[in-house]
Amino acid sequence: MSQEGQLLDQKSLRAVTDKTADWNEIAKDCIAFANATGGRLLLGIEDGQDAPPAGQHIPSDLPDTLRRKLAERTVNVAVLPDVVTAPNGGQYIELRVPRAMAVASTTDGRYFLRVADQSKPVTGDDVMRLASERSALPWETQTTLHAPRTEVDTGKRDKLLAALRASDRVKASVKEKSDDELLEHYQLAQGQALTNLGVLCLGRQHQRAQLTTAPVIQFIKYDELGQKVNKLVWDDHTQSPMELIEAVWQEVPDFRERYELPDGLYRQNVPAFDEIVVRELLVNALVHRPYTQRGDIFLNLHPDRLEVVNPGPLPLGVTPQNVLHTTVRRNEHLARLFHDLKLMEREGSGFDKIFEVLLSQGRPMPELIETHDRVQVTVRRRILKPEVIDFIAKADQTYQLTQRERIALGLLAQHDALTARELASMLELPGVEALQLWLKRVLDWQLVQSAGRTQATRYFVDPGLLHSLQFTGETTLKRIEPHRLAALIVEDVGRYPGTRIGNIHQRIGLEIPRSRVRRAVEQLVKEGNLIQEGVRSGTRYRLP
Repeated sequence: MSQEGQLLDQKSLRAVTDKTADWNEIAKDCIAFANATGGRLLLGIEDGQDAPPAGQHIPSDLPDTLRRKLAERTVNVAVLPDVVTAPNGGQYIELRVPRAMAVASTTDGRYFLRVADQSKPVTGDDVMRLASERSALPWETQTTLHAPRTEVDTGKRDKLLAALRASDRVKASVKEKSDDELLEHYQLAQGQALTNLGVLCLGRQHQRAQLTTAPVIQFIKYDELGQKVNKLVWDDHTQSPMELIEAVWQEVPDFRERYELPDGLYRQNVPAFDEIVVRELLVNALVHRPYTQRGDIFLNLHPDRLEVVNPGPLPLGVTPQNVLHTTVRRNEHLARLFHDLKLMEREGSGFDKIFEVLLSQGRPMPELIETHDRVQVTVRRRILKPEVIDFIAKADQTYQLTQRERIALGLLAQHDALTARELASMLELPGVEALQLWLKRVLDWQLVQSAGRTQATRYFVDPGLLHSLQFTGETTLKRIEPHRLAALIVEDVGRYPGTRIGNIHQRIGLEIPRSRVRRAVEQLVKEGNLIQEGVRSGTRYRLP
């Protein structure tokens, strides 16, 4: 069962069965889902659990009570409750809330929107934004151009379908669909007509131009005096959004500039602008822009920075202060297509990846500015501390850092010291208590030192460690994660079929405890990923 998030929430059965049940709270969550992209409420499963209590029973009249109570408190909200029996015998209610055809609200005129895993109130001018951004039919699925699906650009169609069928993010059952079924599955076509999304991705040049809001990208290069010295424009509408990303990267030579940094007796080549960062910025600009609003995407390259300017404000619910942790998809179907083509992570906006790459390279964090009609993201070219590059790389190799740990470590390595409050603010966290998820392991490994207590705690990286790279922690193999260990074992047995566990242990690393290797092998045999032959000392293993 999925964890709570943009499309799912869980609540105890007591929330709707106790005499003190807060029906207004349930109504708020339903309104928030209806104003976003829809979602599900699982009533009867406690927070943090993946199943209801064993033997839990749902009263027979509760589904009807839910419909009545919520209908009394909401406007433009439809709820579809179903009683589900879990494998452990316990029952719970799956309350499905479809996307509302009009703006949903409480009966007394309050509005809410689902943002990540929270139902946020919508007030003031944002109510008008919510109404204008949420037409009854999303822009992507409209067929206002009446473009026949038979007039697609066959080259673009065949290339897109081949990429989807080759992607490991697409389910096997989806890959088995016919070409026409696959186009409809991704909302590229409806009946005999292409949707706006279909025209954008598969249409011919004149059809894409007729959309009037198809993306146009301008690259402008400035010198030290702020004078324009070069300009490239992609405005002929011959390329789909996916093709535009590749075209911009390939046709702007400045993006592939590199310069050298001293590295002992050698010199290290470092990109002026990392390819991952540039592509993520382009993906965000194309996927999260409002396609109901005209405006070009600008890439302004200055000697010391790159500015990416996108028309329209951030999606409702996202601000420059919470962009690192908040997920709102303005164009749901385009985002799903980009995700399945492995051009983006659908769960996030990509900013966490940009943070990670920039900080790992010793560069400042990206700067985000929002106005009423545009969003500007600035990434700096200058590397503040070249030694951070080797430090993060060596630490990651030794300890297999998570993305959060790389971001936090990169920030601390760039500063002499940061208080808990300063670090929480930079990471856009609600309080210093949340730092534990980011710092616990790096503190245990002594990659980060601390001094003081509570909010006055100072965190810092020992300057000697930053330059010497002499880590005192255990090796990677001692701390290897279970799935990585299993992958090593499978790879080894594939190379040496009919091998014994002692030989496997010796080849993948004696630093790993023998007991861990044995447990991993037994689990692989149990899952059918390895075949065991023989008994006792004669036991050998091979792939199925």
